[in-house]
Formats: sequence, structure tokens, C-alpha cells
Amino acid sequence: MEAITTLIIAKYNYWAVILLIVIGLYAMIAKKNLVKKIIGMNIFQTAIILFYVSIGAKRGATLPIIVHAHGDAAHAIHAADYINPLPHVLMLTAIVVSVATLGVALALAMKIYFHYGTLEEDEIQKKIMDREPDKVATSGEHL
Repeated sequence: MEAITTLIIAKYNYWAVILLIVIGLYAMIAKKNLVKKIIGMNIFQTAIILFYVSIGAKRGATLPIIVHAHGDAAHAIHAADYINPLPHVLMLTAIVVSVATLGVALALAMKIYFHYGTLEEDEIQKKIMDREPDKVATSGEHL
């Protein structure tokens, strides 16, 4: 039992990622309000970014900047002593994409609200079906 507790405490960041993924997926699947779905998507994206940053970290490592590389021939370079900056750089890009996705999703939600007067999924579906039931199955130009 003590080994399990030690494992849970040692990997707390991964447990936080799992919790955030579950919360995000629940919000995207179970909620009917579009803004709540958008917030769930953003929580899910944040969990993925946190996961990649967590696996990119290395305890006791340093930045991949080689000091005195040209003049000191006795200085050996060991790749295990340095962190890999690639996951962190990719996650900076992912953060930018996440913010842009959030902005576009909120803009679409505003457009839907102005057109249908609600952000509830069921009410929007009902208004679409009431408006033109024949055209709904054949075209997607309601937005």
C-alpha cells in the first residue's frame, strides 16, 4: 500500500493531467451549452499541453547551451546532461493555436447566439427543425 501511495505522490503531475482530461471530456460530451463545451475543449487542450511539458522536463538537467566548447578540448559533452527543448517549443506553438481556437469558437458561439437567440444545443436543433425540416437533411447552410 505504501508503494502505491509513493507512486501517486511522485507522479502528481500526471494525475493532474488525467483529472483535467476527464473534466474537459465530460464538459464537451455531457454539457448542452455551447460555451460550456468550448470551456471543456480549452481545459482538454490545457491538459495536453501540461502533459507534454511534464514529459519534456528532466530533473538535474541544464539548458542545451555548451559553454567553452571551442577552447576546452577536455570538456566532454553528454546528451543526458541537457534537456530537450523541442517539447517546450512545440507547446508554445500549441498555446498559440489553443488561444486562436478559443477565439474562433467564442466568435462562432456569438454568431450562433445572435442568429438563434440561445446557446443551448437542444433549443438550436429544435429551431432548425421547426424552420425548415426538408432542407436540414440535405444542406448545412443554416449557419
